[in-house]
Amino acid sequence: MRISVVHPRELGHSETERWRTLQNADPALDSPFLSPEFTVETGRVREQARVAVLYDGPDIVGFFPFERHQLGIGRPVAAGLTDAQGMVHAKDIELDPYALMKACGLGVFEFDHLLAGQPLVPDRHTRHPSPVIDLSEGFEAYVEVLKEVSGKTYKSTAYKSRKLQRDFGELRHDYATTDESALRTLLDWKTDQYRRTGRTDRFARPWILELVQNLLNVNEPSFGGSLDMIYVDGRPVAGHFGLRTATTLAGWFPAYDPAFAKYSPGLIHHLAMAEKASAAGIRLIDMGRGEKEYKEKLKTGELWVTEGRIARPTPGAGMHWLVRVPVRKARGTVLANSMLRETADFALKTYGKIRTSIAS
Repeated sequence: MRISVVHPRELGHSETERWRTLQNADPALDSPFLSPEFTVETGRVREQARVAVLYDGPDIVGFFPFERHQLGIGRPVAAGLTDAQGMVHAKDIELDPYALMKACGLGVFEFDHLLAGQPLVPDRHTRHPSPVIDLSEGFEAYVEVLKEVSGKTYKSTAYKSRKLQRDFGELRHDYATTDESALRTLLDWKTDQYRRTGRTDRFARPWILELVQNLLNVNEPSFGGSLDMIYVDGRPVAGHFGLRTATTLAGWFPAYDPAFAKYSPGLIHHLAMAEKASAAGIRLIDMGRGEKEYKEKLKTGELWVTEGRIARPTPGAGMHWLVRVPVRKARGTVLANSMLRETADFALKTYGKIRTSIAS
């Protein structure tokens, strides 16, 4: 097997078309984070982005998008943002992951959302569920399933939607909009949420903000940014910006105006989004790995992703192990234990309140 490593901007039309062909041939790879457009757009704002192109004779049989950092440390493209990571490859590919890493100039490749079943997965890794909403039979069928598995949630959300409209006015839903002011409103809500809950504000990083803004204007049949907002009496209440293929919508940045918190605007919006998405041809909404109450209430099933690392015996890999692996294991222990997770969440929210009060 021959491997060529290029920057995403060096991919030509024939390469991206082959990428799409390989992706479309395997339903397990139907995530916008694995689409060539996502890697190309990320490459516009991340100079460290790379793509390994795998050849079997004259034929391209795989693409491996990654970022190469100092000391040969490798991470997925747009690491920290992606809910699906891995290779796009032919089903019958025979791959030595360590040979791939060597060709890429990597001593270690670290991942946290690698799709289960990837040829990259090493012996030691952890598996985690990624909740999904199945719309393959249409929105009405999903509602019937939701009524069976989470009937209280559905009834409560419908009631709160009616009350919201009684109190403030008619609800309007703008789906697949390219309104830049709506995106700014949504990102402001998200920044406020990060600060309130003690998390790091992702949009304080210029490259992330630029990437999201660029993706808003991408609208191809097989890939695009997806922004939608709900309003009452013209006032924005809740929204979401994500990415889509022709049939899968990836949950990414949901947020709402805290002034409407008692109405559960996030749940109202997600149900409205599912209905519009289904009508637009979406068959699956992947809400992404993470312990969130709304995901448990809305999901109909789960996909699986893995977390771990592939390492070769290099000095960079050894240093990476010393710095990153103990921290990741400790975080995994906290997330796997509900009591520890709730305690950590409470501590972060307390820190967020203190940080907000100091800033004001």
